[in-house]
Amino acid sequence: MSIYEELGVRTIINVSGASTRVSGPLMPPEVAEAMVRASQESVSMMELQAVASEKISEVTGAEAGYIISGASAGLTLGTATILAGMDPGRMDRLPDTTGMKNEFIIAREHRNGYDHAIRLAGAKFVEIGMNEIVSGAGVRRTEAWEYEAAITPQTAGIAYTVTPDSEPPLEQVVEVAHRHGLPVLVDAAGELPPISNLRKFIGMGADLVAFSGGKSIRGPQSSGILCGRRDLIASAAVQHLDMDEFFDIWDPPESLIPKGMLTGIPRHGIGRGFKVGKEEIVGLLTALRMFADGEYAAETEQQRGLLEYIADGLSGLPVQPRIILPAGEGYPMLHLIINSQTVGKSGFEVSKELKSGDPGIFVNEKGLPEDTLIVHPMNLNQSRTEIMTRRLREVLG
Repeated sequence: MSIYEELGVRTIINVSGASTRVSGPLMPPEVAEAMVRASQESVSMMELQAVASEKISEVTGAEAGYIISGASAGLTLGTATILAGMDPGRMDRLPDTTGMKNEFIIAREHRNGYDHAIRLAGAKFVEIGMNEIVSGAGVRRTEAWEYEAAITPQTAGIAYTVTPDSEPPLEQVVEVAHRHGLPVLVDAAGELPPISNLRKFIGMGADLVAFSGGKSIRGPQSSGILCGRRDLIASAAVQHLDMDEFFDIWDPPESLIPKGMLTGIPRHGIGRGFKVGKEEIVGLLTALRMFADGEYAAETEQQRGLLEYIADGLSGLPVQPRIILPAGEGYPMLHLIINSQTVGKSGFEVSKELKSGDPGIFVNEKGLPEDTLIVHPMNLNQSRTEIMTRRLREVLG
């Protein structure tokens, strides 16, 4: 009996991908084992994070790194480091930024629900630019000069959401920011793979980059990476760690927190609620090594075979299967285009019916408005694939 059966919780087949709402990817056995081993000993969390910083630095090329409870938490903590620096008084005041530089410039087309994490630290957004292609009003998108035009004495930094087609190019935004002495905070939560992106944005000059640890890295779902400038990571550590310490005998690792930069330590920083356990840190470091070494790449052919099994198993039904192969690193995807008139159900109705089963089947829902189910193979094995194929035949037949 599984642990979820003991609890009375229905299990699901997650072919949506790495989304938190469907509990993310299944961790490799090596990661789970490392977490169990980590749980059997006690350590200094400062010392463990200092070692994690070194290992993240090796993989990303950043000066330093830090493990946090997800990319969203990394954005909040990254914002807090930019706002407060190494000033414990400012750390204690956040999210109250009265009298402080607190404005972050952000392109309107970079806004999304996750930028709440930046506002949470006390930052205020100054929006710039337009995507006139999307609005049907022209051919231009946000341009670098618009960042420069928005800079004022209240500007604390620039927030940039990176995607494969983000505009303007990050390098141009970094050039403008650094010319004015401003840091750039990059949200790269879902931008892995390719593996090269671990270094790409730091290489372009970003001051802080947040990655999810619970997506394609396949670490614990409640983990993430913040990497970048050493002084900013030091501030992040001070605003995140348990600071119930006597300053005089507090002895943080110099590589993580140069104590001489501080006049004291805050009671507890704004990041205190984003804590990670030793188990998550060790688990993420294990998964990060496996991801960076390309150990997951061998699964691609197996995943393609599982998608072909589903496609073949739906033969004769009013659905058109298409396997979409990645241009480079990444996952193959199965698009199931439903003939809604013949089936008598829309993509939304089919998805809802799949969800309500036992086990529930949760597809990627981006294609539902076009009556298309998208199947992400990250969490599939032969058994789940067979169950899913049978269930699809029931619902679509």
